[in-house]
Amino acid sequence: MSIIPPIKIRPEGRLFITIFFVIAIILFNLAQFLGWIGVILVGWCIYFFRDPDRVTPKEPNLIISPADGVIQLVTNSTPPAELEMGHTQMRRISIFMSVFDCHVNRSPIEGKVIKTAYKPGKFLNASLDKSSEDNERQSLNLQNQDGVNIAVVQIAGLIARRIICWTKEGRQLRAGERFGMIRFGSRVDIYLPIKTRILAIPGQRTIGGETPIAQLKTRQKDRKGEWR
Repeated sequence: MSIIPPIKIRPEGRLFITIFFVIAIILFNLAQFLGWIGVILVGWCIYFFRDPDRVTPKEPNLIISPADGVIQLVTNSTPPAELEMGHTQMRRISIFMSVFDCHVNRSPIEGKVIKTAYKPGKFLNASLDKSSEDNERQSLNLQNQDGVNIAVVQIAGLIARRIICWTKEGRQLRAGERFGMIRFGSRVDIYLPIKTRILAIPGQRTIGGETPIAQLKTRQKDRKGEWR
């Protein structure tokens, strides 16, 4: 008989779960139907701060999704200025995370953290393209063993008010390794060399640490898709 593994919860969520639990008790004392609303909120909070294990593909040239969510946009843009990666345009893939997605972020490649940078900003709806420029963000410059640099940017959203990054400059990350999270709805942008083949399709749902979204060192064209 198979046993369902317990849900792993991020330590950052324990305080919030406790607060929602206390609120649920208070609501039960006011009215039973309000108490059940509190129970639902406790369940949602536990679900939000879940931290499941993932199986990461190990092909060296694959770029793995850094986040659970939906591919919102694939375009060309310059990386955040604070990373000091120059003004040359790169391929940018934007992944929007709703309040129902797992918000633990993972490294898209195996590589070294060359630079980290935090920039305060606004809290616009993360689904808006201008949130890449205007919103609060935490950025990483990662370099793989071939000297290829990419950027991963955690962006706060309308509800998100806290970006958490656990890694530091000089650290070596494995592909799929956890490096941070964003509390509540938000977005992650990834910047790749201009000749990168894009496997991600706008509207596609991704699984952080598992879904290949791009490929380096190939002359194949971008992957295409259609709604069905």
